[in-house]
Amino acid sequence: MATVLDPAGAPAADERRPASRTKSTTPGGRRRHVPPLLAISPFYVLFAVFGAFPIVFSVYLSFQDWDGIGDMRFVGFKQYGWLLQDSVFWHSVLNTFEIWFLSTVPMLFLALVLAFLLHSQVRFTGVYRVAYFIPNVTSMVAMTVVFGSVFAQAGLANAVLRAIGVDGIGWLSSEWGIKSSVSLMIIWRWVGYNALIFLAGLQAIPTEHFEAARVDGANSRQTLFRVVLPQLRPVVLFAAVTSTINGLQIFTESQVLFQSTDVGTTGGPGQEGMTIVLYLWQKAFKEHQFGYGAAMGWVLFAIIAIFTVINWRLVAGSDDDRRSGIAGLLRRKGARHGR
Repeated sequence: MATVLDPAGAPAADERRPASRTKSTTPGGRRRHVPPLLAISPFYVLFAVFGAFPIVFSVYLSFQDWDGIGDMRFVGFKQYGWLLQDSVFWHSVLNTFEIWFLSTVPMLFLALVLAFLLHSQVRFTGVYRVAYFIPNVTSMVAMTVVFGSVFAQAGLANAVLRAIGVDGIGWLSSEWGIKSSVSLMIIWRWVGYNALIFLAGLQAIPTEHFEAARVDGANSRQTLFRVVLPQLRPVVLFAAVTSTINGLQIFTESQVLFQSTDVGTTGGPGQEGMTIVLYLWQKAFKEHQFGYGAAMGWVLFAIIAIFTVINWRLVAGSDDDRRSGIAGLLRRKGARHGR
């Protein structure tokens, strides 16, 4: 039977021979993927041992009553039920939220101000960037000891207050003094880091947008809220989410600041510095209630997830609104120049 040809003279599609298997599709051709997979395998092995396994085991452990040595006893959801009735846990949740609010909101505002100052034409900008970032890489244990001396009753903070005619504050003995001192340490540590994040976002904004705002007659405040902040929204979202995650996991500041009181497990007088992670550490590693600590860890995970979603909804906003606002400024600038 004659072979049917298409208009170009080649055999018709139904008469063409199937393409032969290439080397890359044969079983032997897959060997070329082995060296790259072996090169990245150490990361996955380490992640499986030190990341994935502890996560899965903590879920299993939250349903067990275990002291770390003896046999495990399955208790189901009783750990979570006990947690909901634990007044100290809820007190630690309240303390964590209050410290988070007192530290995160001022810290993000100060970081944005510092970023604007660094973005302006000032001398020795690189020196300032390094100086602002140093607190983030400094040992928090060592700096907490220093801050403990500063906030002591006869420390530097009260000495400055007395010098200006204000009575000293019980930074480490009163409710809001404890929360304020912990919040100040968090601000000191993270404000420089977030300032550099904001600075990177500012430097990514095209200069023509600032020029369009000036041509349109916008002052500094209008430029900030109408031009800068809408385009910094992804950066602000990142800073808000990471600050929330870090702020709800406060541990070192409270543990070291009140280390003289029962080796830092009480959170200071009245347990006003007791945070969720500090209470988790106390129950798991001080009282050896590892199942209870694991349950507390997963409740903390749920809280962080909820706050992350809230931050996302509040900060993310609509990209269409941001783009339309910037486009309007550029159109008005072109109209003023007769374009």
